[in-house]
Amino acid sequence: MPDYTIRTAAQLPALLKGFRKQAGLTQADAALRLGVTQQTLSALERNADRVSAERLLQLLSMLGVELVLRQEKATAPAKPSSGPNW
Repeated sequence: MPDYTIRTAAQLPALLKGFRKQAGLTQADAALRLGVTQQTLSALERNADRVSAERLLQLLSMLGVELVLRQEKATAPAKPSSGPNW
């Protein structure tokens, strides 16, 4: 799968479902690997914005998905400064 830029929590459910399906897993399969019920995994996929970071990272790891945090590139070059402005 290509890289995806996530800007809102509303984007997560479709991506999580897509990654799971790409891995060839049903919800039941993925739930078993995570040690949760199928209903819990279904709720996790639907309500990804309410899932703990730890649970989300567990799911991503199980799906073989890497989470990369990258600072956005500035659109204009930063002005040089003479140091901190305290």
